[in-house]
Amino acid sequence: MQGSANLNIMIKAARKAGRSLVKDFREVENLQVSRKGAGDFVSKADLASEEILKEALLEARPTYGWLAEEGGEIPGKDPTRRWIVDPLDGTTNFLHGLPHWAISIALEHKGQIVAAVVFDAAKDEMFYAEKGSGTWLNDNRRLRVSGRSRMTDAIFATGVPFGTRRTLPATLQDLARLMPECAGVRQWGAASLDLAYVAAGRFEGYWERELKIWDLAAGLLLVSEAGGLVGPVREGHNPLEHGDPLVANGALYDDFLKIIRKD
Repeated sequence: MQGSANLNIMIKAARKAGRSLVKDFREVENLQVSRKGAGDFVSKADLASEEILKEALLEARPTYGWLAEEGGEIPGKDPTRRWIVDPLDGTTNFLHGLPHWAISIALEHKGQIVAAVVFDAAKDEMFYAEKGSGTWLNDNRRLRVSGRSRMTDAIFATGVPFGTRRTLPATLQDLARLMPECAGVRQWGAASLDLAYVAAGRFEGYWERELKIWDLAAGLLLVSEAGGLVGPVREGHNPLEHGDPLVANGALYDDFLKIIRKD
């Protein structure tokens, strides 16, 4: 796929930050880690990745706004465009030496996500999409959501809340209803990659609650541009604004939704 100038800037920035993260990942035991919250950590690698991305993206597009997990929000001179970034999604995996983490970059224009990159640097998988141009993996592989149409053949993904998060009871109820109906549920600890895997047809669907916009912004576009359906867990919500996405391929979306929303 021949992407726009903005998409190429995003891919280049992701690769640069990815090289830094891979280097740190090889020495993960030596990282100095500070506590950020119950079950959540921030590392020097995370902060270094954000600085690399910020420098690359804002240098290329200095008028755009900026929103990132660690550094917060910086308004831009152009109020219609902003970068939405998670410099290291799957921090806990990273710090435990588990090679399942990613860089997530989205470009928002007038409230809509128009370009997305999710880079799994450990496996060298670059997932990317632009609105109206499909979802792609690495140089030229077009992605489509899974064609599976039976719940008993389907694998889903979610995030099981850690610590004392209030969404744990609801998630456990979801699992109790869903597990008997499907082939399995995976909990791998990186929302952006869960969404990328739905786009790639590796998972049939994904749901979660109370996520942040940087967890979702890129991944939701990957799913929709790969032919998947995107909605909220709770009826009437906007999944990007409320952080409760429910996504799946078209054949299973309705059945999946009924199971998760069932009282």
